[in-house]
Amino acid sequence: MKILIVDDSQLVKKLLLKVIKDYLPDVLVFLANNGEEGFQIYQEEKPDYVLTDLLMPKMNGQELLRLIKDSEYKAKVIVMSADIQKSTREEIEAMDVIAFINKPLNNEKAAYLIDLLKGEYHA
Repeated sequence: MKILIVDDSQLVKKLLLKVIKDYLPDVLVFLANNGEEGFQIYQEEKPDYVLTDLLMPKMNGQELLRLIKDSEYKAKVIVMSADIQKSTREEIEAMDVIAFINKPLNNEKAAYLIDLLKGEYHA
């Protein structure tokens, strides 16, 4: 399985990488710093899952999500963001994401993320 993590925070990427590798050690993980890099990697690697932040430089998560869904409407995207405005959440959920997880990541949210990934991983 391949997972793409798109976030401008090095700390968040390191944390997600550790959580994923602790529970799914055989997963191949790609990292991107913004939506532009993320979409380029998405096109090249066709990951099974994309974990993306919303607030990033160059190209934000909403724009990335639109591009991904335009190229592959069945793409599995999980949004992780500190932006918890109701309108933002509704806009994102209308784009058929698997989940919207509010930052910061804690043990409960990390367990939920792993459950989402394992559900498809063991299918």
